[in-house]
Amino acid sequence: MGKKRVIKQTEQEVLKEREEVESKIQKVAVPTKLAPKVLKKGILHIASTYNNTYLTLTDPQGHVLAWVSAGKIGFKGTKKGTPYAAAKAAEVMAQAIEKLKLEEVKVKVKGIGTGRESALRTLATKGVNIVSIEDVTPIPHNGCKRPKPRRV
Repeated sequence: MGKKRVIKQTEQEVLKEREEVESKIQKVAVPTKLAPKVLKKGILHIASTYNNTYLTLTDPQGHVLAWVSAGKIGFKGTKKGTPYAAAKAAEVMAQAIEKLKLEEVKVKVKGIGTGRESALRTLATKGVNIVSIEDVTPIPHNGCKRPKPRRV
């Protein structure tokens, strides 16, 4: 094996990529059929994995109002799991919350990805009224059953 070269992007390429992502953000719309007449509260579920970040907005009963993921915006491959992609997805969700005119949002965070914190911070800076933050990541209490001893 030889030396591996690291390909660095120029500033123009980075700006071009950013413009592509931001243009796709504007295209994502909230479905108006699913939106009930008057909603004041909602629950935002953030599922963050190593490969992607999903944001799902539901009403208190659990009916989905809007959803977005880093992949839906236009990120591909390993870029979907980055904090930047999660922040952009959170921006789109903040727009959806604004369109639905929700006053209060409870946030439930699940998973161990890198996009957890950046998505929350972006929502807070965009002016979303976050009432509570709850971590609902599943934790094994006893673990799996141990394998049987090997017979020789």
